[in-house]
Amino acid sequence: MDKHQQQQQLFLAKSTRQRCNEWIFRDVPSDITIEVNGVAFALHKFPLVSRSGRIQKLVAEHRDSDMLRVELVNVPGGAESFELAAKFCYGINFEITSFNVAQLYCVSDYLEMTEEFSKDNLGSRTEEYLEIVVCKNLEMCVEVLQQCESLLPLADELKIISRCIDAIASKACAEQIASSFSRLEYSSSGRLHMNRQTKCEGDWWIEDLSVIRIDLYQRLITAMKCRGVRPESIGASLVNFAQKELTKKCSLWNPSGLTKIDLGSTDHERLVVETIIGLLPVEKLAVPISFLFGLLRSAVMLDCSISCRLDLERRIGSQLDIATLDDILIPSFRHSGDGTLFDVDTVQRILVNFSQQDDSEGDMDDESVFESDSPRSPSQTALFKVAILVDNYLAEIAPDANLKLPKFLGIAETLPEHARTIHDGLYRAIDIYLKAHPGLPDEDRKRLCKLIDFQKLSQEAGAHAAQNERLPIQSIVQVLYFEQLRLRNALCCSYPDDDHKPAVHHQSWRISSGALSAAMSPRDNYASLRRENRELKLELTRMRMRLNDLEKEHVCMKRDMVKSRSRRFMRSFSKKIGKLSLFGHSSSRGSSSPSRQSYRTDSKVIERTCASTD
Repeated sequence: MDKHQQQQQLFLAKSTRQRCNEWIFRDVPSDITIEVNGVAFALHKFPLVSRSGRIQKLVAEHRDSDMLRVELVNVPGGAESFELAAKFCYGINFEITSFNVAQLYCVSDYLEMTEEFSKDNLGSRTEEYLEIVVCKNLEMCVEVLQQCESLLPLADELKIISRCIDAIASKACAEQIASSFSRLEYSSSGRLHMNRQTKCEGDWWIEDLSVIRIDLYQRLITAMKCRGVRPESIGASLVNFAQKELTKKCSLWNPSGLTKIDLGSTDHERLVVETIIGLLPVEKLAVPISFLFGLLRSAVMLDCSISCRLDLERRIGSQLDIATLDDILIPSFRHSGDGTLFDVDTVQRILVNFSQQDDSEGDMDDESVFESDSPRSPSQTALFKVAILVDNYLAEIAPDANLKLPKFLGIAETLPEHARTIHDGLYRAIDIYLKAHPGLPDEDRKRLCKLIDFQKLSQEAGAHAAQNERLPIQSIVQVLYFEQLRLRNALCCSYPDDDHKPAVHHQSWRISSGALSAAMSPRDNYASLRRENRELKLELTRMRMRLNDLEKEHVCMKRDMVKSRSRRFMRSFSKKIGKLSLFGHSSSRGSSSPSRQSYRTDSKVIERTCASTD
């Protein structure tokens, strides 16, 4: 690498000498040699002293020497800038452009080429070009800012950077205002409104800003915010800048990318991510939520500061209802001791942020809760969407054998109970987890199944759960009970001519008799539970057979009822229904079960219905 740099310097020195021979006075011998960055310029004192205060002082210090050799250190822009300044001293014309004005401005300050030593000196010429030409053109300001990157900190001290930044911010704001006015039009009713279908042409500068260095870009975006540039435009610029800077590395924006990267070479990427997070507009939807998740993945991968990640998680949580499953599947880039595939902890914090935000917004909508005809509040709709998203996420992470039960429960229990109107998705996720963790203890399986409200299962999910051997026996009995209620409702609803239908109370039923046996001793309570479990297991087998028979009889009875509605047939049907019982025997405490009471009621209602048909 050093050899290459030496060759480059030799080539530059040779080309500079060749250029000097073209414009230097050949008939007058040089009396001063100035060396800049290893390049020697054989020049004459008089042209330089008449324009440059710095060289004038150097010559005055060595007045006695006929041949003076001076080395200039830290010349802004190096030998190339000094060559242009020397040409200006000799009166040789050259063009000032946006690509060299910053160098000339800095080198004129370094050489003290001001009006004090000569009229229309290099300093005033560059100042005029910067003010009249560059600051009126946004693209030229960007080009000057690029040139200033190699001229720091002098370019900043001379306020070249601040002037260009203010000019860009003002120009962008003015163009947005002009673009907004061009989209104004009159409606058919004569009212003035903005046509949102017309494409906004005031943001063409977004692509140009992506070439600026990150520290200057940060100052520029801050100035734009102060000037009032639209948050959507700021967000679009941030997205464009981040994609150009961060996609240079392998998998920063790949949701499924698990490629390990050398963290020692990612200081620049870490700085970019942290800076962009700090520049994000506070307004919602100013940037796509997929971009926020991309930043979050990058922040986790690059080990950015905790404050940056927490800020991102809060932003994502406030608009989680528009996220997709691919967004929240954040890989575990930093493999922890548990070895899970996905970063479950981060997703749980995002859900907590969403729940807190939802609660705070929900308090504002208390008045609309009592209006039955009013539509649901946006927060409630968002809650339903996030519930579906969480259930799908649980189903995706459930097959991970290293996923511990507390983490799975932590995700499932984050949302309130009223968030799910149907529990099919939650049941599916829990079933996948039970299948992937066959050695799960009975107590843990019961904890999982307590999350499911079996009354909120669809008919298909209920049928699957009734035959699912991975569920605890108590859960299966609950499923069968609610499936029986649903089937009896379907049977009763199949008689359109009946004025009275059996009243079925859809109330939750607890398998455990803890409330009833609170006054019993622990030993008696345990014995009672064991006896009840044995009875439930026997009854479960009977119930499966009875449900199948009942379904067959239902089909036959509907066909027979078309042919005959005799009293004998209905009485026989009433007797069959009356024989069915969910628990079979009364409990040891002498209390009749809820299902037995409901069946007696059904028999009486059916007998009254039969009498009315006769």
